[in-house]
Amino acid sequence: MSQLSRLISILTLLKSKRLLTAPDLAQKFNVSVRTIYRDIRKLEEAGVPVISIEGRGYSLMEGYQVAPMQFTEKEANALITAQHLVKQTKDASFVTNFDDALTKIKSVFKTSIQEKSEILNNKIYVFNSNYEAIASNALSDIQLAITNFNYVEINYRKANDTSISFRKIEPYAFYSTNHKWILIAWCYLREDYRAFRIDRILHLKILPQIFEDRKFNLLDYFQSCSYKEK
Repeated sequence: MSQLSRLISILTLLKSKRLLTAPDLAQKFNVSVRTIYRDIRKLEEAGVPVISIEGRGYSLMEGYQVAPMQFTEKEANALITAQHLVKQTKDASFVTNFDDALTKIKSVFKTSIQEKSEILNNKIYVFNSNYEAIASNALSDIQLAITNFNYVEINYRKANDTSISFRKIEPYAFYSTNHKWILIAWCYLREDYRAFRIDRILHLKILPQIFEDRKFNLLDYFQSCSYKEK
């Protein structure tokens, strides 16, 4: 769970219960008590009136309410439509995280917007004329590795090849084509940039070590060569 998701969950719990202790929260989210202390400070810095009762726990100031987010109907419709397009990606992790995020967003829609968004949701269908039974479950982890500059180890199977190769890579960017997600990464085996279809990654491990950014630019990459799928 990301820190943002945990902060939202802690705020929701504080709204629904009168008193919560740091150890209870730490156990619930499987983090350290020190991490919970940092989370509470983040909420306070964001203007949330968290009250600390020594020896008892945390609560919210009486009468505090989170202001509803003022989405227009068109903005809500765009999110509902995006949800249908996201489902075409065939990556389970990405679809799940988007659905979870949208559920949190929809919870603060005005009632009238919620009702209309449900009407629209039942009136959208996305056809895929070039259907291929592909699936992956790694995109969300890869996104984290890209933004945090973590090395990644993968077991990869090339097209029309039953052999599996081990690669250590620096993930830099990804794009979608024909409902397939393609990862561009520096490959230590090939000592060059390579493109990997994410649905052909059989195993992925994000390493804690950080690599030095090579200042990769996706547009420059496309302009300099067609992608190499190895």
